Amino acid sequence: MPRPPARLTRFGLCLAVAAPALTLRLSGTAVHPVLAMLVFGAAVVAASFLLAWAAEAAQKDISGALAVALLALIAVLPEYAVDLFYAFRAGSDPAYEQFAAANMTGSNRLLLGFGWPLVVLIAIAVAVTAERGRRTTAAVSAAREGAVTSGRAGISTGTGTGTGTGTGDATSPRGGRRARPLAPRGRALELPRSARLDIGFLALLSVLAFVIPALGSIPIWFGVVLIAVFGLYLWRAGTESDDDEEEFVGAAALIAGLDRRTRRVTVTGLFVVAATIILLSAEPFAEALVESGGSLGISSYVLVQWLAPLASEAPEFIIAVLFALRGRGALALVTLIASKINQWSLLVGSLPIAHALGGGTGGALPLDGRQVEEFVLTATQTLLGVAILLSLRFPRWAAICLLGLFAVQFVVTGEAGRYVLSAIHLVLAAILLVRGRAGVLPALRAAAGRPEPTGAIRGPGTGSGRRIDSGPGSASDDPQNPTVESTR
Repeated sequence: MPRPPARLTRFGLCLAVAAPALTLRLSGTAVHPVLAMLVFGAAVVAASFLLAWAAEAAQKDISGALAVALLALIAVLPEYAVDLFYAFRAGSDPAYEQFAAANMTGSNRLLLGFGWPLVVLIAIAVAVTAERGRRTTAAVSAAREGAVTSGRAGISTGTGTGTGTGTGDATSPRGGRRARPLAPRGRALELPRSARLDIGFLALLSVLAFVIPALGSIPIWFGVVLIAVFGLYLWRAGTESDDDEEEFVGAAALIAGLDRRTRRVTVTGLFVVAATIILLSAEPFAEALVESGGSLGISSYVLVQWLAPLASEAPEFIIAVLFALRGRGALALVTLIASKINQWSLLVGSLPIAHALGGGTGGALPLDGRQVEEFVLTATQTLLGVAILLSLRFPRWAAICLLGLFAVQFVVTGEAGRYVLSAIHLVLAAILLVRGRAGVLPALRAAAGRPEPTGAIRGPGTGSGRRIDSGPGSASDDPQNPTVESTR
């Protein structure tokens, strides 16, 4: 256990980073928009780290799927603060309407197009490296055992050479050939069957999402529906049992290691401090993003769409990567899936309400042509993500595909090009939905709280050795075990 000074260093660093922003805000000092963007953006990042550490450590006292859902919600609160400010301001200034939609679509696509693939690729690389290490160790042990056996044979007969040629196969303990290196091709990160709850709700939301571009706005009534879906998701997550012992990394491990009373006081204190920093920094950061566009020669829309989500979601990505590096890629991915659910439900549903509270009329947050195009692209990307997850396997090629499509959108910026890109997402999703159709009903049953019928659910290709559902006690039943399956 680190000494107390070391334990406090990370928290002290976050407070030090946030201090200039608090000083500027409380003193009312005005600075150049670019400087304000950097100072207040740094404070949002620092507060995001505090929130993420506190939320992760809170899982010590809240177990199961509910803990994952709450962690995902708390980790993106800074994103909520910025986006809801834009929606609230849009109620009195229509020029801000575009920024509310831009920030939301950017955060959603960043999470699925960059965060998911990053975690999957890291988890697969870690598992492949670990398996190669095990095979190398096994080969060395086999070679030593073969040498000892051959030596004993030579001594007993008096005529043996002691070379021990061996004719076994690559995995035979007495085989003379070296074990073949692990072929990374065709590998995938497997998810536990409990992830069907999240996949089912995300599938429902991915369908509902197409209502928004069809209406050309986000009505308040539709926002209430989305918030109700999120409430149902939290309720269903709270009914899921999970007896697996939590593992904590970094600063969260330091908090989780405290006694119960001290831990709860620390977690509460971090929540209060982080929330204060975010509330004081969100508005000036959001305003600075809009004002800095002209000074930097960059579209304010682009800054709002990508820089703000990157700042607020960076800590969540870092924590997910740390889990993946520690061999817990499945849990890291499930947490990011939960974040996607709360952004696509609670965040989107709150925007028209914030718009109305800010003075907006008409009972909806209106969208222009560009915002409709952005929603279509975000919705089709979400549908593709769901189609990939249905089989409870996230292949390496799918992660690379998502990452590539995410990168292409920065090159294809025209309206026609965006709709073509949306069509590509939609075609790929349709193909994968057909291939993984056996996973649709189990996911929807999990979301509805209905028990799964007795017997394994098999999907296309199962007969060739690809496992879709594992039996009780298998690796894929454990959300902490990032099982990587070969389909060679």
